[in-house]
Amino acid sequence: MPQLLNPEFASVDHIKNITDSIIGYLPTLVYSLAILFFGFWFVKRFDQWLAKYFSKRNYDVSLEGFIRSLVSVGLKVVIVLTFAGMVGLPTTSLLAVFGAAGLAVGLALQGSLANFAGGVLILIFKPFKVGDVISTQGETGEVQEIQIFNTILLTPENKTVILANGSVSNGTIINVSRHGNLRASLRIAIDFSEDVDRVRNIILTVLLHEPLVLNIPAPSVMVVEYAESAVILSVRPYGNVSDFGLMQTVVYEKIRKAMIENDIKSPEIKRTLVN
Repeated sequence: MPQLLNPEFASVDHIKNITDSIIGYLPTLVYSLAILFFGFWFVKRFDQWLAKYFSKRNYDVSLEGFIRSLVSVGLKVVIVLTFAGMVGLPTTSLLAVFGAAGLAVGLALQGSLANFAGGVLILIFKPFKVGDVISTQGETGEVQEIQIFNTILLTPENKTVILANGSVSNGTIINVSRHGNLRASLRIAIDFSEDVDRVRNIILTVLLHEPLVLNIPAPSVMVVEYAESAVILSVRPYGNVSDFGLMQTVVYEKIRKAMIENDIKSPEIKRTLVN
């Protein structure tokens, strides 16, 4: 019969083995914890640097917060996975879980992600900024906000239009106020018998004396069409974006008044009666 070991000695040996394992593993654990704490400290410092960078570049506040959060979470996930691998946890399984979750979220939010990417491109390349008047996606208006996912326009009819940034960044954008002024194209019809040069000088005099019309670039008046009984003139004054609509109205009124004062005839409107 084999002699049984004393349970007391077996317990002591088991405790001793556990203690030795802990002592042998302790340097790895301390090193891993040091990497973890240093990594989180680095993420905090990097986030502060990003905040200073965005403040100098005048990026949108909402985009700044989103990007800072995205970078911070991404770096922390990398650090945690690194820590897990150093202490012996199954990182392959963790990566598989993160990958599956990321794929599911990406498929569910692919439209929103496209709009987010479009917003980033708009804010980086600046095809327009808040206050510009743009035409895009069949809408024209003043840019009120550039958000993470949407661009908000205010139309001349005082309507608020919310456009998806993905569609805006991938479509045609006409920035009508990039140069700080706009050119009107007003059509004036005069009788075919009128002296075009005389009429042109009268209209130019009106434009040059109107404060809402810019002198640089200079306004112009030119013939664009000969109709059946009329000469069509294109009057092209420039005005500031802020008072462009008012400028067009005032110019029309003053040209009409000048034409009446100088006996400039308008073409006769011929009506055909249908029995």
